Amino acid sequence: MTILANKVAIVTGASTGIGYAAAKLFAREGAAVVVAARRQQELDDLVDLINTEGGQAVALAGDVGEEAFAKALVDKAVSHFGGLDIAFNNAAILGAMGPVPEMSQTDWNQVIATNLTSAFLGAKYQLPAMAARKGGSLIFTSTFVGYTAGMPGMAAYAASKAGLIGLTQVLASEHGPQNIRVNALLPGGTDTPAGREFANTPEALAFVHNLHALKRMATPDEIAQSA
Repeated sequence: MTILANKVAIVTGASTGIGYAAAKLFAREGAAVVVAARRQQELDDLVDLINTEGGQAVALAGDVGEEAFAKALVDKAVSHFGGLDIAFNNAAILGAMGPVPEMSQTDWNQVIATNLTSAFLGAKYQLPAMAARKGGSLIFTSTFVGYTAGMPGMAAYAASKAGLIGLTQVLASEHGPQNIRVNALLPGGTDTPAGREFANTPEALAFVHNLHALKRMATPDEIAQSA
């Protein structure tokens, strides 16, 4: 039997990278999946692929930083598939990069809203739906940046992702008694569009590779397996 049979999952940031890989893997393992991102066409293509492979998926496009969208995703999971068991809150942006004295508050706020506030909003609606099913798994994508390493020019990104770790710890302690597990993944360098945006020169790529024991970046599929 597939390990996620009869489970319902939300995956954000599903149009590319880790979210795309996770949505496909969850569906192959038996979960019915609600996929979310900003780009409707990419989501529709993903749903078509999952359905062609015999899985179940529906798409909802929107901004994870908006509370109404967080609620709509849970409503979609409940109305289409009967409930919610898993939420992989993976959507994120690098945002504007550069020294803090040169960063606008608008750029800062955009990264915090997309990467951290979205996690709070997702959890706000996902946790009650999981409690109604007597348990679940809530997952966030954090990173080693801002936790074990500081990268120049990435203050907003690092702060937002480090904030996810604190949020995870609190939610795990609050909702563990409801049989809801809350975890954060902390990937190293991963070969995604966002990863390539940072490692955009041979020198930068070599630097990222050398940060890791395997001397390479992870693949999205490897991170999806962790989720």
